[in-house]
Amino acid sequence: MARPAMNQVDYADVQGLLRFGYKHMTQARYALLRIKNAAAARAWLRTAPVSNAMLMNPPPTTALQVAFTAPGLRALGVAESVIAGFSHAFRGGMTQENRARELGDVADNAPEYWHWGGPANEVHLVVMFFADPQAFDAFVQASTGDVWNEAFAAAHWLKTGNLDGVEPFGFVDGISQPQLDWESQQQAAHIQYDYSNVVALGEFLLGYHNEYGKITDRPLLDPDTANSDLLPGLDAPEKKDLGRNGSYLVMRQLEQDVRAFWQFVHRQAGGNEAEAQTLAAAMVGRTRAGDALVPVQQQPIPGTGTNPEQIRQNQFTFDHDPAGAHCPFGAHVRRANPRNTDFPGRPTSLLKKLITVLGFGPQGFRDDLMSSVRFHRILRRGREYGCELKPEEALAPAPPDDPRRGLHFICLNANIARQFEFIQNAWMASSKFSGLTGETDPLLGNRQPIPGCPVTSAFTVQRDDVLRQRVTGLPQFVTVRGGAYFFLPSLRALRYIARAGDQ
Repeated sequence: MARPAMNQVDYADVQGLLRFGYKHMTQARYALLRIKNAAAARAWLRTAPVSNAMLMNPPPTTALQVAFTAPGLRALGVAESVIAGFSHAFRGGMTQENRARELGDVADNAPEYWHWGGPANEVHLVVMFFADPQAFDAFVQASTGDVWNEAFAAAHWLKTGNLDGVEPFGFVDGISQPQLDWESQQQAAHIQYDYSNVVALGEFLLGYHNEYGKITDRPLLDPDTANSDLLPGLDAPEKKDLGRNGSYLVMRQLEQDVRAFWQFVHRQAGGNEAEAQTLAAAMVGRTRAGDALVPVQQQPIPGTGTNPEQIRQNQFTFDHDPAGAHCPFGAHVRRANPRNTDFPGRPTSLLKKLITVLGFGPQGFRDDLMSSVRFHRILRRGREYGCELKPEEALAPAPPDDPRRGLHFICLNANIARQFEFIQNAWMASSKFSGLTGETDPLLGNRQPIPGCPVTSAFTVQRDDVLRQRVTGLPQFVTVRGGAYFFLPSLRALRYIARAGDQ
């Protein structure tokens, strides 16, 4: 295979999920597997039709992706000295006691109650199948078979649904994603005075420069015949880079209690439909149609798109809502992406920039309470599961056979601790986010007390010239049913892993 230039991305080496997401393939299923025969597993991996990130015209109708947990790499025969080069978060896993506590995985969310990924049901790898509906069954059948059955223990299959871009609570989803700087055009380690949606490639793809101008740690191997196909490290050209063109994949099964959500907001609104919709939008941080709750700004934001829908949904920051009167500070969308920059106040003139750098810029007590968002972005690739339940239908009592609904949350990032875990712990689960008191994310927050912390079942709505509304007694709207950290390797790294036990 021809080698790309040192800093050029070889799309044929990247698994396609990083670049595409496969939204046009509306049917998907995830096989969570344990390895029972390593030799057979390696044989299956050597012939698995893993899809790359090359553009195809017309687009393909099927795609398959593969990712491994740290125990899965061990089960395949990858040496401990190699695994030691991966991040501590990946090696330790999502269920470590301190990590579970920081993520809010306590009480009903605790790993011992998970359907998969917990201490009693650890997984080794996930195989992700995507296809057009008419091609799906034949694709799965052709991709599995005798070798698959010999290699893997009975799969825990996670089915997905297709709600046409609407998540189970009834809100348009997936409309705010970072734009990857695939060409590495932006200046490394630059100061960012204005919010941008363009993010350094190394924040998502291992082996490239991140927003700090650094390259995230990953396994760098001494050259030998077994790893000769791997690309060299950009920062260590004498080494073979096992991580390059790969990523870390975070997967969590989030079960959503749609009935509890809509029944709660209607009780709070005294049965007034308009007020219930307003409160629901305040908790999410967007209208059900996906529109921002703050005014759209005139100045374009790099990486947000140019069509009217993209502008309406993403050309905004929270600069002109300093009191949280339009979008509450604790709203899910505001917590997930505060849309801030390296310095509060976004200085424009040279003098204002100097004043800000010297630390005299903040105008309000909330201006400098959180880290710049560009260091904490994730690329979401999740899919909903279960059938649709419209908000008006959710007001009725649940039947005995009410199906489960939720989101198979999947995100990609190059640094699990600084990206996914930071967002979940410091922004979503924090009861002190942006100067708040006693409230976590209204959707994802755990209502049970974490040791040393109070119960956080409140949400604050602030309005202009009106006393703020303190909503209390929020139920547990989302419960974690499974989760794991995976390594999504490049195609070259996948071939190395598939030969690991033979070396």
